[in-house]
Amino acid sequence: MTTAYLCLGSNLGEREENIRQALTLLSAKVNLEDVSSVYETEPVGHKEQPLFLNLVCRITTNLLAAELLRLAKEVETGMGRLPSFPNASRIIDIDILFYNNKIMSSQNLTIPHPRLQDRAFVLVPLAEIAPDLVHPRLGKSIAQLANDVEGRKGIRKFEGGFDVSAICGRAL
Repeated sequence: MTTAYLCLGSNLGEREENIRQALTLLSAKVNLEDVSSVYETEPVGHKEQPLFLNLVCRITTNLLAAELLRLAKEVETGMGRLPSFPNASRIIDIDILFYNNKIMSSQNLTIPHPRLQDRAFVLVPLAEIAPDLVHPRLGKSIAQLANDVEGRKGIRKFEGGFDVSAICGRAL
């Protein structure tokens, strides 16, 4: 079994429901092991758009990295995500952050995610569930990266949060 970390985000429509639905769809094909709190975050890049809800989850899977990417894209498309420009509003976004401690790069997938060390909206929730995880390229823990990243002030725990135990059928 491979351990992977995914970041989910939504800033269109019913953001909470979008993330809940994406987790439900993912958990039909992978084992959902842990989920961070939900955070409300400022958009990155294109600022003239609604706030995002983001979380990070740890999964275990027998899927190869390319198969996991295909699953993530199928969930996004199935939920109505349309192709757009980088950093645009989206109903759901699913990024693979880590896949075990592998370092890989192809035309469609780079692991670890190439910009995660610069994104507070990824590092803050990731540090909540995996503070001691070490970035295999940078040699720093997620806690160190989260502590040093700019933009932490734009990250707030979302009060609406939801119980993911109903999604995966057990308490996390």
